[in-house]
Amino acid sequence: MIDIKVPTVGESINEVSLAKWLKQDGQWVERDEVLAEIESEKATFEINAEQAGILKIKVQEGDTLAIGDVVCSIDEKAKRPESAAPIEKKEKAAAAPKVEAASKADVKATPVAAAIIADKKVDAKGIAPSGSGGKILKQDVLEALSNPGRKPGVELFSRSERKEKMTQLRKTVSKRLVEAKNTTAMLTTFNEVDMSFVMDIRAQHKDKFKEKHGVNLGFMSFFTKAAAYALQEFPAVNAYISNDELIYHDYCDISIAVSAPKGLVVPVIRNAESLSMADIEKKVIELATKARENKLTLEEMQGGTFTITNGGVFGSLLSTPIINIPQSAIVGMHKIEERPIVIKGQIVARPMMYLALSYDHRIIDGKESVGFLVRIKELLENPQQLLFGKDPVKSLLEL
Repeated sequence: MIDIKVPTVGESINEVSLAKWLKQDGQWVERDEVLAEIESEKATFEINAEQAGILKIKVQEGDTLAIGDVVCSIDEKAKRPESAAPIEKKEKAAAAPKVEAASKADVKATPVAAAIIADKKVDAKGIAPSGSGGKILKQDVLEALSNPGRKPGVELFSRSERKEKMTQLRKTVSKRLVEAKNTTAMLTTFNEVDMSFVMDIRAQHKDKFKEKHGVNLGFMSFFTKAAAYALQEFPAVNAYISNDELIYHDYCDISIAVSAPKGLVVPVIRNAESLSMADIEKKVIELATKARENKLTLEEMQGGTFTITNGGVFGSLLSTPIINIPQSAIVGMHKIEERPIVIKGQIVARPMMYLALSYDHRIIDGKESVGFLVRIKELLENPQQLLFGKDPVKSLLEL
């Protein structure tokens, strides 16, 4: 019998929680198969089988565990069941029926129900199926038509409640947010940026960019590049307080806020000031993908000298982001929306975005915070400056 224990997942982390079992008690498991997911205050990790055998679960989902605690055991001397074919054979056997299964999955309603859906132009996704195998019946369609605007499957006038234990990650996020509010002199300054020029560049060069670099040209590379230049011009925004000292950074490790299944995470783009636009886009995709799949490492989330968060992807028009301590500032991007603005006495419609910079007033003065945000605005409204970090004409004239 082999004991599988909670591994050491990082310095200063003494306990984790068992987030999810991926295998069942008494099930045959193969060597290196993922058995469960454990969650620390910073990330999610996988526990793998060290040998093939019968799994014996010893803790339950949601249990809090110390490093070194036994999570489960594997009886490696147990006889392999006939039903437990080797992984290679399972994969080959499963490959054939995929197409057939997919085609059957397309049939989700009885003929009568399908006819009513087509006639009344009802969105099938808004109908709660009651038939076997998740099939939509005639009565399900009639129920949806008689109760428009109601979420499928929700009981009318329900007053039910449910409790869920907070995950380690959510607990940590909660503590850090409260700590940021209570230990920093946080203020927020706002500005807005005309995104016309950035959008024109993307429209003109996106196909060529994708063809050459293999990634899309997004907004994040423009913002990251602009922030890197502005951080080098306003070093206090890229610094933080440690005890009685101010720690300044000659590099820009920019954290990007990403919404993951278990909550908000902030992986870091290292040395963003040294990366090209394509390198930044590739790194953003890599980190965002890992975040969605709960595969970020502690190293990828530790550190960071400044944070960029984009509430615009969720439709946020304006917000006041909270500082990601121990950092001293965070800039929030928001929804791009056409608004009337005045240019040379004329009212014109332009795609505008509000920017919000929350900063720690203990280290960043008002002049620096406003100047930093104005510099980002200038760089985004004149993207050619992102090449040199300054106006090309002024650079030519040495002004």
